[in-house]
Amino acid sequence: MLEQITATRYVTPLKEGGSLPGIVEADDCGTYVLKFRGAGQGVKVLVAEVLVGELARRLDLRVPRLAVVDLQPPIARYEADEEVQDLLNASLGLNLGIDFLPGSFGYDGSRPPSAEESAAILWLDALTANVDRTWSNPNLLVWHGEPWCIDHGAALYFHHQWPSRAPDPGRFAAQPFDASRHVLADVAGDPREAHARLSPLVTPALVDEVTAQVPDAWLEPAPGLASPDAVRAAYREHLLARASSDAWVPGGAG
Repeated sequence: MLEQITATRYVTPLKEGGSLPGIVEADDCGTYVLKFRGAGQGVKVLVAEVLVGELARRLDLRVPRLAVVDLQPPIARYEADEEVQDLLNASLGLNLGIDFLPGSFGYDGSRPPSAEESAAILWLDALTANVDRTWSNPNLLVWHGEPWCIDHGAALYFHHQWPSRAPDPGRFAAQPFDASRHVLADVAGDPREAHARLSPLVTPALVDEVTAQVPDAWLEPAPGLASPDAVRAAYREHLLARASSDAWVPGGAG
């Protein structure tokens, strides 16, 4: 599992985020953007953040360090904003911390990544069905002159269907991805070349390593998925089925 730390102080909310993420300090002397388990989207968003973020890291894309952050009851004691206080109290336990990058700024296209790196980011988003990296919401930060990928909670949409529909890796593997609105579409190299280069890296061992990072407490049971290990196996099957197909690759024959 990801490193587990404890929040020691709630600093400020990030009002621009739909789920009201906040800045916290932790007992490792670090500062983190906290994604809350008690936010309206639920813990599946945290799972997607971990799976896509850690997959990106292993494919040599820049993502801030992730950690599991424990929120204890005293954290809300001195918070004056009732909305924030309610969110903190609803999120006691394990939440997701994303390393705060001081001085970073949102991507504006003025210093785009290389064609190869842009294609790799676009390919990752296509692989994981992440529709939330467009000009209306780039979800890229520029830090020390380099692009950093953030906010992957909208990816892996299929898990939101599990309460009512059984897992279907084949369906996910065949689902096309529309890259026309992607923030890097105009500067990315050929996604098919990225697929040929990166898909062989998405091995069973790598996917097992990534799924192992998710805390059991976030892996909600569903019909046919009664245990955390069963839920991990479902994610594994979906990701491997997708990586072994080219039906979804933008510009591909599929």
